[in-house]
Amino acid sequence: MEQENFMNSFMEDALEMVFSFDDRGIILNANKTVREALGYADGFYGVHISEIFPADFLNEGKGVDTTVSLEGETVRLMTYRRNRTCFPTDCKFVADKHSGVYVCFATDRSKVELLEKELAEATKLASDVGRVKSEFVANVTHELRTPVNGILGNVRELNAKETDGGKKRVLQMIERSCRDMNGIINNILDFSKLEAGKFVLEPRKFHFRNMIDYVKSSHIGKITEKGLEFFVTISPDIPDYIVADELRIVQILNNLLSNACKFTTVGKVSLEVLLTSSADKKLEMFFMVLDTGIGIDKDDRDKLFKSFSQVDASISRRFGGTGLGLNICKQLVELMGGSINVDSRKNKGTMFSFSIWVELPDGEAESTPVDPQISTFVFKEPESVSEESTRNVTVFGTEENREAIKKRMMKLVLSVEMENWEKAEMFAVALRQLTADAPGEIRMAMLKLKMAVQKENYEDTMAAHEVLKNLLEKQ
Repeated sequence: MEQENFMNSFMEDALEMVFSFDDRGIILNANKTVREALGYADGFYGVHISEIFPADFLNEGKGVDTTVSLEGETVRLMTYRRNRTCFPTDCKFVADKHSGVYVCFATDRSKVELLEKELAEATKLASDVGRVKSEFVANVTHELRTPVNGILGNVRELNAKETDGGKKRVLQMIERSCRDMNGIINNILDFSKLEAGKFVLEPRKFHFRNMIDYVKSSHIGKITEKGLEFFVTISPDIPDYIVADELRIVQILNNLLSNACKFTTVGKVSLEVLLTSSADKKLEMFFMVLDTGIGIDKDDRDKLFKSFSQVDASISRRFGGTGLGLNICKQLVELMGGSINVDSRKNKGTMFSFSIWVELPDGEAESTPVDPQISTFVFKEPESVSEESTRNVTVFGTEENREAIKKRMMKLVLSVEMENWEKAEMFAVALRQLTADAPGEIRMAMLKLKMAVQKENYEDTMAAHEVLKNLLEKQ
């Protein structure tokens, strides 16, 4: 017994993430490192292994359904936190065939990869400059420089003559967009001339939320014109000012949001930004761009980040584009110490996610470590319903909050009954924000409801809705 207690204590305090699950895929036990890293401080409570490794495990009632080796081999997997952000891990699975229990040993690779990338950049001396130059100069210069300069010249002329304040603001935004595009083109040309393919970033202090507002204003018109809904979610623990290359972040977001709008006919486009890690004066920021568009087959995802590559020729005919955008995004993200990933289902939608490392400005307080479980978001609804976005609406238990929850519960059920799962998920996200500071049992019931909606399971959704409804009525 003493030996067993010693082993349990040893595993609980291990720096490595260790957890076990049964032959149904249900997590049985997890040590402190797992609970803190994934944001399950109050335990896993029947969580399925597919929620931790959604890209590699399935939950279809067939036991442990996976393509991953469970025989002790080390594999690299994307591990998802409770708030659906992800990070890379090295995992080893060991199976006890007699008891039907599997044990997973996992090591966080995110900070290690940051150090490896910084070391690689410091020691990199040469790359294929000729290939980069031919790809970027031949395509980007010809396709973009001439029309952008034409637009810029005409906008400046109109802006000089315009006296209406509203129209001048629109013209100024167009002018700024053209200047940003010209800056990107010029840097791409410079990039083709740099030794070893080294791209020079220009970090500076800027107001992060103002940047996001600029990105939002640049896309909201086109997105809503298609009849799509557009949501922007920013974690409140992100500081107002950061030090990074603002132009490059805008470039990445513009590309991902443009693609999301381009490939989505009905539904919504969402941008979410979270703070996931901190180290001294550095912060890791995690961005997610989600859509309900045409989606991508798993076998085609490896083509996305290659130059001049698209999923198939019909995509280019239908939507246009050279296939350079995502390749540029990948290089920029990696230069900022991060990585970019894609999760998609054919005809269901796509989520592009990327992380970057930024710095706090001098004189700013150092960021405290982020607890993924308690991170909350500021949820911005469409302009048509923004009158409900008052201070009291987000305070759980207030009259305004109760009314807002009641309305969204009704709309969620109606969306489910109409099999409009995209809209149901939108209301589930809103409900989660409205119950962010609710008692733990309500937050857990809300999480189960949101997960059931994401899986498009009618029975589980209605059951979870009933549980949440009963809990709310007791308050």
